[in-house]
Amino acid sequence: MNRSRLLSISLIVAVDVLGLTLVIPLLPFYAERYGASPSVVGLLVSAYAACQLISGPFLGSLSDRFGRRPVLIASQIGTFIGFLILARANALWMIFLSRLIDGSTAGNLSVAQAYIADVTKPEDRAKSFGIIGMAFGFGFLIGPAISGFLSHYSFTYPVYMAAGLSFLSILGTVFILPEPERHVSPIEERKLGLFQFATYGKDFRNPKISSTILQFCAFFMAFSIFIAGIALFSERRFVWDGRPFGPREVGYLFAYTGLLGIFIQGGFLGRM
Repeated sequence: MNRSRLLSISLIVAVDVLGLTLVIPLLPFYAERYGASPSVVGLLVSAYAACQLISGPFLGSLSDRFGRRPVLIASQIGTFIGFLILARANALWMIFLSRLIDGSTAGNLSVAQAYIADVTKPEDRAKSFGIIGMAFGFGFLIGPAISGFLSHYSFTYPVYMAAGLSFLSILGTVFILPEPERHVSPIEERKLGLFQFATYGKDFRNPKISSTILQFCAFFMAFSIFIAGIALFSERRFVWDGRPFGPREVGYLFAYTGLLGIFIQGGFLGRM
């Protein structure tokens, strides 16, 4: 039973990530079309992350109290609406609005990880998270490559496809993903709140997990710098067939990183 649940959540994550990675390589060029400067493109990425910072703990608490499936579905609906607004955007403020909505409901992957923790034994979780990492790598391999290809015809094509995939992931969660058994007792449930500073401070002072939290912070800071800057950096520094790098070339570059992710997280992480 747990294997079927793990397969279901892995497929849903793969579809979710595929939709996300269709948009990531395209977003800086999309924003530039409406007059965004490089600093504004950086703010566009930061706005998404700021909303996720505020909503993330709240969505996590909700999933502990009311279940993984309802929160996952609500998160996916927010992503779907954000993609639709982005596809119809005709001004920079609409692009910002789409990212703010998506960021405010961006609990897909974190709730999916919590779901895996619910349905796997502690000794199997590292391997199970490796499967999710492989699904993530698959999305980063296929999504940017498709985005690069479709953007050659229209910038909106990859975004509409991302919206379609997001809708497909909603259907997958509704129809094939069962709710896991509750793993949090009423006593252990945390009080709902946006910023639980006392709890966070306790976690950072815990020697068993503080170093891991700091490693996550460092990794995602480096990753977000890469995500936010590589498109505009490549556009200004590299040339292919006599033309500056565009969405197609950047999409293929992201696809290459996704291929590496599949080999590392799918092949080596479990063994290590």
